[in-house]
Amino acid sequence: MMANLFSSFDPSSIFSLSLNWLSSTLMFLIMPMIFWMIPSRLIMIWLTLIFSLHKEFKILIKKISYKGSTLIFSNLLIFILINNFMGLFPYVFTCSSHLNFTLYLSIPLWFSFMIFGWFKNTMHSLAHLVPQGAPNTLLPLLVIIETTSNIIRPGTLAIRLTANMIAGHLLITLLSNTGPHMSSFMLSILISTQLILLTLESAVAIIQSYVFSILVTLYSSEVN
Repeated sequence: MMANLFSSFDPSSIFSLSLNWLSSTLMFLIMPMIFWMIPSRLIMIWLTLIFSLHKEFKILIKKISYKGSTLIFSNLLIFILINNFMGLFPYVFTCSSHLNFTLYLSIPLWFSFMIFGWFKNTMHSLAHLVPQGAPNTLLPLLVIIETTSNIIRPGTLAIRLTANMIAGHLLITLLSNTGPHMSSFMLSILISTQLILLTLESAVAIIQSYVFSILVTLYSSEVN
């Protein structure tokens, strides 16, 4: 019996060492040695994925010189995606369900965009606070609204990813705890339901990593 609803997300530890972030390094154990040594089919799949993401982010940035921006956002998507999938394995803590983890991703990116935009494209950043064609009487209110929405962007990015990852994992955990008290027939239904939820969580892991990276790309395109 759980002590509370969120006890399944309590940090695990061995010898007083926190294991919360261990899942971020487990991907290096999954990748075979051939991935690091010579070209292989796995590398071809990886390059195909990187090139596809590059084309996707290139359309959003709308700049002739990308200077590695698409590579940064592609790696960000893959990093979040791997961490999301790691949480689907038994006894593995999902880093992306921790608010500290998602805030450490969103705040530095957003802060760097703000510094770049306000120092290099000051007039463009000021004009972005006022929607085109807005009446003069509403300009002070619109500036306050746009400034507030801009400030809360890293928080909404982090909370969106964290909430979506916690919701599915929490539902799977709660349903799993009812298994020992069920009959064989109900247990078979529960297993089928868990498989459906696991498939849904796999889709959520992909979608949320894509949404996070796409929104970060859109925020960077606004300051250019």
